[in-house]
Amino acid sequence: MTWAGEALAAIRKMVLIEDRMNALSDQVKRLAESYIELDRRLLRLEAKFELIERVGSARGRMLPVKTGKPSHKKKD
Repeated sequence: MTWAGEALAAIRKMVLIEDRMNALSDQVKRLAESYIELDRRLLRLEAKFELIERVGSARGRMLPVKTGKPSHKKKD
């Protein structure tokens, strides 16, 4: 193979490597965006669970609510 052929083959390899790097860069960007979206969703879930825990513990401290008829007895 001549030096021109070798140079052309090297240039082709460089272009192929550049294309692969661009594809990998795009894939990494998409993965980073997915990570950010999942992180945001996880934070929302954590906040909801914390709110549920706070509401549940607050209800546990409250006095029970009376239901039904009053238990007053009439004197005859």
